[in-house]
Amino acid sequence: MAPPQNEPRYNERIRAREVRVIGPDGAQFGIKPLPEALSLARELDLDLVEVAPTATPPVCRIMDYGKFRYEESQRLREARKKASQVTVKEVKFRPKIGKGDFDTKVRHVQEFLEDGHKVKVTLQFRGREMAHPELGSKILDGVLEQVGSIAKVETQARLEGRNMTLVLIPDKKPVAKKTNKSEAPVSTNSEPVTEPVTEPAPQTAE
Repeated sequence: MAPPQNEPRYNERIRAREVRVIGPDGAQFGIKPLPEALSLARELDLDLVEVAPTATPPVCRIMDYGKFRYEESQRLREARKKASQVTVKEVKFRPKIGKGDFDTKVRHVQEFLEDGHKVKVTLQFRGREMAHPELGSKILDGVLEQVGSIAKVETQARLEGRNMTLVLIPDKKPVAKKTNKSEAPVSTNSEPVTEPVTEPAPQTAE
């Protein structure tokens, strides 16, 4: 019976007539006929595992296959766990925000992105501000312009009730920084700063 997909062949499942053998401590045993290589593994009460099937001849290592599979499953589990732990940070803005507050909040967005977090940028409208959604778009465009060299847009700006949101993710590819940046939106009527909050789970794009 063939081994499960993506798992290496071992012992009698190895098909090559001869293999290059590596000992459990990394010692090179040279090229051996498969029966002799299997005999060496049995003498050590271990398994012969094909670790480089495309080599000529295939490379096999003497090891404990059960332990090898366990360690591999643990490694893959940890990798999946880390991949699923995507933290979403939220930074809230107001349409009427002073330049100082704007710059502070943009720094928060930048720091979160540099730390590898996804960032939900939320523009909160109140009362009659809902009649001027273009003010929100201007703020979000200003944020994106400031952090565009280190971020990608995961979810485009959209209006959800009284909030306009934009979701950014870190851009892992190095991008040249813009030389000409427009000034951030400024208003003399500065609203209180709302501290960034952390969402317990990633924002799901609809």
